[in-house]
Amino acid sequence: MNLINMINTTSKIIFFTFIFLIASCTNPKPKEQEKHSEKSEEIAPMMEGDIVFQTSNSNQSKAIQLATSSPYSHCGILFLKDKHWMVYEGVQPIKFTPLNQWIKQGKRGEYIIKRHKNASMLLSPKVLNKMRKEGVKFLGKNYDLTFGWSDERIYCSELVWKIYYRGTGLRIGKLQLLKEFKLDDPLVRGILIKRYKTEKAIPLNDTVISPGAIFMDPNFIEIPKL
Repeated sequence: MNLINMINTTSKIIFFTFIFLIASCTNPKPKEQEKHSEKSEEIAPMMEGDIVFQTSNSNQSKAIQLATSSPYSHCGILFLKDKHWMVYEGVQPIKFTPLNQWIKQGKRGEYIIKRHKNASMLLSPKVLNKMRKEGVKFLGKNYDLTFGWSDERIYCSELVWKIYYRGTGLRIGKLQLLKEFKLDDPLVRGILIKRYKTEKAIPLNDTVISPGAIFMDPNFIEIPKL
């Protein structure tokens, strides 16, 4: 091989080596692509059945926070209606509220989304349909200011709990008796006496589910907002 041929061969080797290095830098390895894909799936968009929490601006919000030792005083369930995200919530009366409007109702517009860790398997189309049917039974009913456990009137976390239980069979959050909450604070005590007329009439042994109890359920995980 003469000198010219050697130079040409060397030049070709350098050229193709350079091209290979450039390709390696610009095209991630399959494993890197797989990791990126898995990471993207972790930040999932909203799903029907997700539970949303906020600090309400209502008059009783502070009392609920004090009694339950939780910053969250209101919650609802996400459903799609005509391709729009709606929050089904226990207010006066029980209704569907557009998500954007619901967010504005909360303190500083802040809210948290939580989802059951097995939602992809648990909340099948059939189950979601059952949840909707159970939920619609409460539509238009009055809000329950006395936090009773009947279906005649409903409060926010009771609505969420009953839809999940009757739609999926799951008992979410921890059911408590009213007397287990912190009722000694003057604000809490004052609201209770106002609603039940006398202190003796406060039903301390009534079953209650709070927004904070559902929020703390270990089977639900927080979903990052996109």
